[in-house]
Amino acid sequence: MIKLQNIRPVKNEQLEQLGFTWHTDSDNSRYISDSLVQITQDEAEAYYEAVNEIYDMYAEAAGYVIENDLFFELGIPFNLVDAIKKSWENDVHWHIYGRFDLAGGVDSKPIKLLEFNADTPTSLFETALLQWALLKENGMDENRQFNNVYDAIRENFKRLITLFDDTEFFDERYEGWKILFSSIQGNDEEEATTRFLQQMATDAGFNTSFEYLQSVKFDENGIYDRYENQYEYWFKLYPWEDIAVNEPELATTLTTIMQNQAAIILNPAYTLLFQSKGMLKILYDLFPDSPYLLKTSFEPLKGMKYVEKCAFGREGANIKIVGADGAVLNEQGGEYGNHKKVYQEYTELPKDASGVKYQAGVFFAYEACGLGFRKGGEIMNNMSKFVGHVIV
Repeated sequence: MIKLQNIRPVKNEQLEQLGFTWHTDSDNSRYISDSLVQITQDEAEAYYEAVNEIYDMYAEAAGYVIENDLFFELGIPFNLVDAIKKSWENDVHWHIYGRFDLAGGVDSKPIKLLEFNADTPTSLFETALLQWALLKENGMDENRQFNNVYDAIRENFKRLITLFDDTEFFDERYEGWKILFSSIQGNDEEEATTRFLQQMATDAGFNTSFEYLQSVKFDENGIYDRYENQYEYWFKLYPWEDIAVNEPELATTLTTIMQNQAAIILNPAYTLLFQSKGMLKILYDLFPDSPYLLKTSFEPLKGMKYVEKCAFGREGANIKIVGADGAVLNEQGGEYGNHKKVYQEYTELPKDASGVKYQAGVFFAYEACGLGFRKGGEIMNNMSKFVGHVIV
């Protein structure tokens, strides 16, 4: 059973001063829980070790997909295949950050991979900054968390330039490089997250700017802001799969920009392989004995309870939980129903005394770097709540 520690919530006014404006859900309930999940140091270390090992498996599986031309099996849009290959071939296309969703890890439950939000993961602001503030507000030691997300991502920005694992090589020789950060206008959460990442890059020594995606200019020679300033790097908090479907001309232009080595795009195009839930099937094929993987197939799993997912579904949309007899036990609608389906063995999420379920999210930036939780029902959706943690 999940063990909780009740805390004094941070007032909405204080959250807004931090730049956190999405504190209240559409039903007027608080998005941030007024309790913390208690974990042990051993459990924190187990999350760290598991995510590092899982990421290594993803990297090996991505190479396997590219080598064997399995893009269709993963539901990858055809107009991004060249961009994926190009970004995979060159180390300068560094994966800045992603978030693994996991079952278990607490109350002696084994850690199991549910999926990898590798391209545009949410909950960064909450995990890196807000749960630290929750401890501080309640007079607790902020170091009693598995949470060095800010420092880890900042160091990863330095690796963009040095390409060294050890960032001590980053010095004044590398200063002056420019990164343009972009999100869609009108989405407070995405803009705050993007500007948060911009601050990390600024702290790492880069010259940074922000421009709404609608105002960014592109041609085969590079990427520019509205004032025609050109940038060596462009970070977009906009999913690659949405670019492929909604902006096909931009997908072509970005591929040309990469081929001309005119700019580096973050997160890299190859993170779309990681993002696809079809990769869960490839992982299980390659590493069937891994303790972290659930049986996964492109066909319904007979004789066992399983979860039907869409390759690029988000926020619990279009998920079905199906019993061993084939009966649908729970489902949620959504806009991703035409995506390729993936079928993953069901695993129980840990629960608290009230029966509410908890899903762990661990951020990865060169290594596992921060833990947070979401709580909700059988299917975690956009009404689930963020829950911080404390090491006891």
